[in-house]
Amino acid sequence: MKLDYQYSDEQLEKIKNQGLVYTCVCPSQVSEQILSLRLLLKYQAQCQQEVDEITIDTHNLIVDASVKAHEIMEKCLHDILISEGWDLQTLQMPENLRELIVKKLLG
Repeated sequence: MKLDYQYSDEQLEKIKNQGLVYTCVCPSQVSEQILSLRLLLKYQAQCQQEVDEITIDTHNLIVDASVKAHEIMEKCLHDILISEGWDLQTLQMPENLRELIVKKLLG
């Protein structure tokens, strides 16, 4: 099973960490969910190597649903980044968004 990644694990961590620094956690949360889905798929790949006839359908259902969810969440993240004006090359949060968040924090 091979997923087509739009964003690498490192890129997702970069987005996630910026969200945590600037307390804008929506892109961060979506990045975290994508990373979690990847871990679930890795776990399922291990299970499928040791699978028996009783549980093969269970593992296949989990893999199919996880692949679909991964595709949906990566598209969601991409749409969020475009909507918020992130630099898609560097994956830097836009300056105006950082300033807005800092203003909110300072009251």
